[in-house]
Amino acid sequence: MVRTAGGKALPSSSISTRDDERAPLSERLRPRTLDDLVGQSELVGPNGLLRHLIESDRVPSMLLWGPPGTGKTTIARMIAEYTRGPFKELSGSINNVSDLREAFERAKNSRALTGQRTILFVDEIHRLNRAQQDLFLPHVERGTFILIGATTENPSFRVCSALLSRCRVFTLSRLTKDDIRQILERGIRLIEQKQPLDHDADALDHLALMSDGDARVAAQALQLAVDIARSTGGRVDKAMVEASFKKSHLLYDQAGEEHYNLASAMIKSMRGSDASAAMYWMGRMLASGEDPLFIARRMVIFASEDIGMADSQALMLANQTFQACQILGRPECDYALSHCAIYLAEAPKSIRVKNALMAIRSVVENEESWPVPFHLRNAPTQLMKSMGYGVNYKYPPDYDWKEDQQYLPVQLQGRRFVEPPSTSNAANANANTDSASNE
Repeated sequence: MVRTAGGKALPSSSISTRDDERAPLSERLRPRTLDDLVGQSELVGPNGLLRHLIESDRVPSMLLWGPPGTGKTTIARMIAEYTRGPFKELSGSINNVSDLREAFERAKNSRALTGQRTILFVDEIHRLNRAQQDLFLPHVERGTFILIGATTENPSFRVCSALLSRCRVFTLSRLTKDDIRQILERGIRLIEQKQPLDHDADALDHLALMSDGDARVAAQALQLAVDIARSTGGRVDKAMVEASFKKSHLLYDQAGEEHYNLASAMIKSMRGSDASAAMYWMGRMLASGEDPLFIARRMVIFASEDIGMADSQALMLANQTFQACQILGRPECDYALSHCAIYLAEAPKSIRVKNALMAIRSVVENEESWPVPFHLRNAPTQLMKSMGYGVNYKYPPDYDWKEDQQYLPVQLQGRRFVEPPSTSNAANANANTDSASNE
């Protein structure tokens, strides 16, 4: 059955098997229809909101936010095919202001001549600076074109608020190992259309694991493994898969084990106050191509979870380190990361914040939502005041902060969720201070 969108015939379901065998496997495997897209079922599955908008030809300007290789570019191209509108692709890392203005003008002329709105796809839109992003505002506001921006970064931080407010944000999930395996099996079938391929089933499982949910990485590594196997007369097995990762600089297994092992080793070294070990594991991650923002995020979490009230400056430094990584990039931000890693490792440790958070979560998730006591309630209207809201509240400064007043719900009075500072924390702080002074 042929579906329609806005009265237009939609493309029939078929996986792209592009005739040009010289094209990368990742491009030849790119699906042409929503039914063929692997993953993202919440968005483009039978009941997905984005699918409904596409098929009803009511696509808004949007931001597609998700990890690499999850289908952002594919979805943008599908929207163009389904709506039959002109499609223009730009890159935030390559194109400049003149390129943007030219694309805007062409979209404006196309709308005037044909009535159709151009699909303007901007990959890595977060790489455009704020001034460049502001250029989109009047055109998105007037509907000159439909903007589809793709980003791997949180748009709340990397896209200006004015543009963000004019776009619908759709979050794409990281593809699962089974999703990647399904894509790789399609790749094998496509490759075997030319000639049979000798391969091990567990090689595909291993490749799916190492690809960390990135379909593009998986397809590139598979293609390289196949090329190696055919040139040497071998078979595609686990060793061949790992060799393909080495040759394409993808050996750092961001899919799981080695990625998280190194991160875990760095965190546990900082927790154990071993600055040298923390630096070693962090250096390993950086040398393997780890995103410095990933490391900085772990440091921000660590500063509150493992240091907390023992040294509140740690959280400030960790946050400043994250900002430095955003501003500088590598390799310059390595100094800030090293500074922070050493500081966090040598800082006194306390888990009072973590324990308090865990205790509160347990109460909130497992007990009733008790009402706010009347004396703590906001009373902006006379009616609320007449109902007793805010009555008998004692303003602490009027009592020299010595007022006798309950702040928890009646049902929780007497419960303590935040532990008092312990002597062990003080001893920890003294020990770290003594250690630093002996250097």
